[in-house]
Amino acid sequence: MSEEESLEELKADVIIKLRKYKFVKKEKVKNIMNYIVKIPKEKQKAVIWCIPESGTVGIAVVKSLQKALEDKNIERGIIITNGKYTHAARVNAKKMNIELLPKIFPSFDLFEHELVPKHEILTLKEREQVLTQYKIQPYQLPQIKASDPTVIAIGAKPGDMLRIIRKSPTAGTHIAYRHVVG
Repeated sequence: MSEEESLEELKADVIIKLRKYKFVKKEKVKNIMNYIVKIPKEKQKAVIWCIPESGTVGIAVVKSLQKALEDKNIERGIIITNGKYTHAARVNAKKMNIELLPKIFPSFDLFEHELVPKHEILTLKEREQVLTQYKIQPYQLPQIKASDPTVIAIGAKPGDMLRIIRKSPTAGTHIAYRHVVG
């Protein structure tokens, strides 16, 4: 970690690593650190804005990012700040395909801790195999909230299914499935 790297930039580095994004470019525009990444799984690009002030991020910032996305022909955006988000910013960001990372998101890799098991988002094929194998519907699985830090870290959304792989002293590895809810 370099001295100049802000807390928001550390969070961006963690997001890029955990979601397996491919780093393309990093540039500073005014006081905002701007990352451009490729999302291999979705064959899209995304822009991550790291806003260093701890003030409130409002609709103006969300609209600025949307304009930047349109100018660069990029599909998704992520805003990382140590401040708060206004209600209007939260509501409109969802409509504009912009993710607002919560202030409480950690600036380190959660999964390096021995008590946090590995979480994976199931592909559609894997999801169907699990549902068929156990003869269940997704709502019958134990739930995990979309606001859970591990869910945010891997980029899962409500409706997704997760595979959680735990190491067990007696069973070797234990696999559990969870349904992500809003």
